[in-house]
Amino acid sequence: MSQPSPPDPRSAARAQPRPPVRLVLVDDHRLVRAGVRAELADVAGDRLQVIGEAGAVEEAVAVVQRAKPDVVLLDVHLPGGEGRGGSDVLRGCAGLTTEDGRPVRFLALSVSDAAEDVIAVIRAGARGYVTKSISGRELAQAVVRVADGDAVFSPRLAGFVLDAFGAAAGEVAEVDEELDRLSAREREVMRLIARGYQYKEVAKELFISVKTVETHVSSVLRKLQLSSRHELTAWAVRRRLL
Repeated sequence: MSQPSPPDPRSAARAQPRPPVRLVLVDDHRLVRAGVRAELADVAGDRLQVIGEAGAVEEAVAVVQRAKPDVVLLDVHLPGGEGRGGSDVLRGCAGLTTEDGRPVRFLALSVSDAAEDVIAVIRAGARGYVTKSISGRELAQAVVRVADGDAVFSPRLAGFVLDAFGAAAGEVAEVDEELDRLSAREREVMRLIARGYQYKEVAKELFISVKTVETHVSSVLRKLQLSSRHELTAWAVRRRLL
């Protein structure tokens, strides 16, 4: 009678449940922290474990250094420190690792989608940046991805990071015949629409009317031979214009 094969240790390892992601919440509004905690518990259960909270820079640095979490969910604007908000927390925790030697990772969560805020915290060491319009389920997924080492950004913010750290859009324009068909204003409108801005938001950003935005979008789609803003986004992503 043949003996049963010994269990494959790799299969056993894969069968082991993943430990919860240990999380610290940093926001200067206690109700926001309570809301985020409740929302994450509702959508992720015990897969995300909040082990600490803080509402100011100095408190946040102390809590993070003591708890050594997997991920810090970090607001951008915080009282205390040198007046740089979340960036001060990141500098105060530079090089910090978890108990098992992995880097403590930071995900910015803010109401602000201003380019200067995004770029400042990414330069200070944040692994991602999402806005507070994100759903609870999307936020839980973003936390897990950051814990795994991925970089995560709300779609409309990714362009700021590419502009600051990737190839300059102007360098692409010099060799892209399709992009050269667009006027300077059409390029501005195109980038904002591709990043997910609504027509009213584009109008406010560029100080033009909604009707003018509609005219520019129609012209962009016609010149590029595209039929929708979704195709426009894909076109811009392929060219690293976002």
